[in-house]
Amino acid sequence: MILYPAIDLKDGNAVRLVHGDMDQTTVFNDDPAAQAKEFVAAGCEWLHLVDLNGAFAGEPVNAAPVEAILKACPVPAQLGGGIRDMATIERWLDKGLARVILGTVAVENPELVRTAARAFPGKVAVGLDARNGKVATRGWAEETDVMVTDLAKSFEDAGIAAIIYTDIMRDGAMKGPNIDATADLARAVDIPVIASGGVSSMADLTALKDTGVISGAISGRALYDGAIDLGKALHALKG
Repeated sequence: MILYPAIDLKDGNAVRLVHGDMDQTTVFNDDPAAQAKEFVAAGCEWLHLVDLNGAFAGEPVNAAPVEAILKACPVPAQLGGGIRDMATIERWLDKGLARVILGTVAVENPELVRTAARAFPGKVAVGLDARNGKVATRGWAEETDVMVTDLAKSFEDAGIAAIIYTDIMRDGAMKGPNIDATADLARAVDIPVIASGGVSSMADLTALKDTGVISGAISGRALYDGAIDLGKALHALKG
């Protein structure tokens, strides 16, 4: 199971939110590239980046820090937030991003997901962010009636690289991930599923790995707060 350290970007800073609320922001580093290099030095194999402002604006806002991270770090990175058209997808991949994460458009324009996945094999993931099993879009500000599992299954034949599943009510709250819901989703589809939201301890990571069906986990606040030692966690997950 791959551990993805998360760098959430708001106003150029590396931050964490609680439940996706932009008014509940903690700034952890005003130099996101330096933060990324710390994660790489600890041995991470991937980075998970989110343009929070972009998720609300519907277009990239924190492009400068993302580009700085891509230039500074040799490991692949995936990015979500404000990526809603083919031109933006192409631009990010041209800049060296390993994988784009499409969230809102997976609901509003699923054909774009399919087109992008065909055009860029292995470089397109879908972000499914949910409250009570239903997908939320536009920076989690809008609720839908779309069930996570139904939407995931609709992309079975699209060739997407992964699904990032976030339980919004667990995100940034340090209360543990929704292991059962994530594992159920992973069993329901053949697409690799990455857990996000609430991963706050080594025990959480072990429990996710022990399901045998979850391919990755994203953690942010726990790494910044020191609740998870990244180097030790990476070593344990390889063992």
